[in-house]
Amino acid sequence: MAEPLPTLPARDPAGHKGTFGTVCVLGGQAARPRVMIGGPAFSATAALRTGAGLAVLAVPGPIMGAALVISPGATGLALPVDRSKALKPSEVASLLDEYLPQFGCLAVGPGMGDAQPQQQVVVRLVGQSEVPLVIDADALNALAALPDFQGDFRAMAVLTPHPGEFRRLARNLGLVANPVDPDRRQEAAAEMARRLGCVVVLKGAGTVVSDGISTAVNDTGNVALATAGTGDVLTGVIASLIAQFFKPNLGAGSRQVSAEQQGGLSLLDCARLGVWIHGRAADLWARQRGDCGLLASELIDLIPEALAEAPRGDG
Repeated sequence: MAEPLPTLPARDPAGHKGTFGTVCVLGGQAARPRVMIGGPAFSATAALRTGAGLAVLAVPGPIMGAALVISPGATGLALPVDRSKALKPSEVASLLDEYLPQFGCLAVGPGMGDAQPQQQVVVRLVGQSEVPLVIDADALNALAALPDFQGDFRAMAVLTPHPGEFRRLARNLGLVANPVDPDRRQEAAAEMARRLGCVVVLKGAGTVVSDGISTAVNDTGNVALATAGTGDVLTGVIASLIAQFFKPNLGAGSRQVSAEQQGGLSLLDCARLGVWIHGRAADLWARQRGDCGLLASELIDLIPEALAEAPRGDG
């Protein structure tokens, strides 16, 4: 029997935008030849649709205006770039050091690129343990290119690889589990989660979510999700739930106070609910339109309807 979904905590009826957390999305690429803008904007909009009070787009300065047109509800944090419009890692790090304490969750990777400057930024972020991360897309590829990143990995994190990204990261970690074999996907996700001390969301038909101890297979979603931008939407949904509801365990041993006992959610719970909501939104779309042609923007618009169907605590 499948384990029941976690319950969403009730929202404070007297809350304001500061109550419901800030999601920062770090991504986008301004350097030619591959300019990428949509991914981080989709993540930021999805975070707002999922209930986050504020969203911040941390993207290279030259593409900030275009990104904010796509996600006008977000605010911007312009990342410094050099003459070729590549990130300046030391200046980006200084900027993030200043602003990180303001974020309830940092989603890193959508449309980011994985060249050396991005690798330096990502390894800096996984080395901190104050702000939880959702690590997706090019941030995963950047980590996979760094042979010794595991020794620097301290972050509270949710990783959201598709099978190709999983394979690259697993090769770096010396893992051999198969991310596409239906009989081995659960163990593959659990093994990576144990190795890094994080939550792994192994995407695909029957997305697997594991923290290395508990593992669940999601039962929502359909093949309409196999299109550009929908993974960025998932990143925003999970990041939003973390910013709103995540509570790290307090204490140790028999005196440990769990996230649930504090009225919040664990990273695993946030990931499981996020995957379910994302897939349910796609199911609502497919019910009316079939199994192809879904746009990321259309998926985002259905998040509130899917969210309303998720199990909730008492108000």
